[in-house]
Amino acid sequence: MSFGTAPHDVGAARRRFLRDGAVPDDLVSRPILRSWVRCAGLGLDMAARPRVEPMTSSELREVCERHQALRQICRPEVEAIHADAKATDSIVILTDASGIVLESLGSADFGERAARVALKPGVTWSESSTGTNAIGTALAEGRPIEVRGGEHFFEPHHILSCSAVPIRDARGEVVGVLDLSGHATVHHLHALGLVRLAVDQIEHRFFEEGFEHCHVLRFHADQALLGTPREGILVFEDQRLVATNRYGAALLDLGPDALARQSFPQLFAAALGRIEERCKLRNHHGGEFHARLCRPARDVAAKSRPHRAAGQGVAEPRFDDATLASRRCAVRLLDANIPVLLQGETGAGKEVFARQLHAHSGRRERPFIAVNCAALPESLIESELFGYEDGAFTGARRHGATGLLRQAHGGILFLDEIGDMPLGLQARLLRVLQEREVTPLGGGRSVPVDFAVIGATHRDLRHLVATGAFRSDLYFRIAQYTVDLPAVRALPDRDALILTLWEQLGGAQIGVTLAPESLQLLAHYDWPGNFRQLVGVLRALVVLAEPNDPLTPDRLPSEIRGAPAPAVQPGGAGPCIAPAAMSCETMRLDDMTTQTMRQALATSGGNVSAAARRLGINRSTLYRRLLSKTVEG
Repeated sequence: MSFGTAPHDVGAARRRFLRDGAVPDDLVSRPILRSWVRCAGLGLDMAARPRVEPMTSSELREVCERHQALRQICRPEVEAIHADAKATDSIVILTDASGIVLESLGSADFGERAARVALKPGVTWSESSTGTNAIGTALAEGRPIEVRGGEHFFEPHHILSCSAVPIRDARGEVVGVLDLSGHATVHHLHALGLVRLAVDQIEHRFFEEGFEHCHVLRFHADQALLGTPREGILVFEDQRLVATNRYGAALLDLGPDALARQSFPQLFAAALGRIEERCKLRNHHGGEFHARLCRPARDVAAKSRPHRAAGQGVAEPRFDDATLASRRCAVRLLDANIPVLLQGETGAGKEVFARQLHAHSGRRERPFIAVNCAALPESLIESELFGYEDGAFTGARRHGATGLLRQAHGGILFLDEIGDMPLGLQARLLRVLQEREVTPLGGGRSVPVDFAVIGATHRDLRHLVATGAFRSDLYFRIAQYTVDLPAVRALPDRDALILTLWEQLGGAQIGVTLAPESLQLLAHYDWPGNFRQLVGVLRALVVLAEPNDPLTPDRLPSEIRGAPAPAVQPGGAGPCIAPAAMSCETMRLDDMTTQTMRQALATSGGNVSAAARRLGINRSTLYRRLLSKTVEG
């Protein structure tokens, strides 16, 4: 139900709607009422059961292939929310623009219940098929929406509480929907906010490629938001506006018909050809914006296409010295074509580490193909990996498909969660690794491939080998060198780590500070989801907090607030973090200096600049000192 709407209000609204078709006043939200009216107008009956017919496996395969680009660009966010969805007994769903479910990942227990109401791949969740629901109603309304319990048109769907946000491409066209669904009995307070944030990230990436021939203007009234998913983006081709994101349209109050009708001179009081790469712009209504301009490739032939500045809205795990030493060894082994296996708990940064290996390897200019062996539908995993020839099966795409293994040719193949790969597929993968050839489905001719292999798992592969759940010959093939990535709870100086991530995510830059008590609770929580959970929580806090207002403990998730608090020194300087062999009274000068810096940070609410001014040192000195201490571990 909508926030503030009691279950009996929705029940009363449904009874009135069923009895006389009247639109109840003030019992449910206007979007829900509009949806009920649309569904009734289509001849749907609230008291009946929805009639849905799932696609055949070949039809689903064809749809998934048609939307491969969408699935690929959404994969980081789908997998990030997937990790949270399992913990909250929910599922994350990606659909195409017509509401067909392409992927459904999350809690196995709730996923089974959701499947009973056909919330699974291959089923259409448009309003015309399944009545009022978050996916279909978000598509019909063209806006984010929550649909809870009895707000769903059909009674079998009352077990669901769903939050969905449409995904728009660079031209403003809806290309899909991202949805988080859980039990209707649980109030998923921040679900819609988390899905909105994920869609912001997805839509921001639509502008990373495909506009090399255009002027791309990134702008915002707040300079701190440049480079983040909340920046406005306008794309001009020969002065004409050809693409924009919704933040850019909102900042300039552009209507849906602005594309191809607006030009740069109509929007800004400046000449496009004369403005600097970094500048300030005014629109014709007096608004002032900070801006960055990326010129067409033909205008900057001597320069490579600029990348987003590091640290702006991006937060990554920071590895200790031992792990970085292992990285150097792993790079040398990959360059010698020797496989590397990464082991670590879920969320410990295995894919980030794998991408770092790729970036430092001799294959850095060639593809990095990531395959989540646990996320690929079992019915599609073989064709996804090995590809297929024309006519290999009913519904196969004309001219066939290359497959991920052949796409990795010359580069690196990253097999994430390889411990979850089905046994039958393990045998085929082993043959590829031994023979360095891929045989597509339905094809008699093998294709030579050359790629380095990085495997990753959170499971104990040796135990799986002992129980027969994983092939021993494949294990010895991929585990010739193993890197163990530490869990967040095993890292020292977590307060400095959290402040670093907070700054990378833009919290301090937009005036959102961490109260000392909040920082202490965050630093001493054990983070079972590791970096994925930590970064996800910090992102949500940045979005939900009020600017220029310290974020107090009451704003933190309940499980973090309820964690046992550490002992605090009498002077209020924070927890004693000296090693066991060294008392707080006998700490070295170096440690006392570091602790003084931490205390200044806590007093300043996590604001690095304010803490540096308090100590009378440069901001960069403070930042570098605390960061080095985090890495030293």
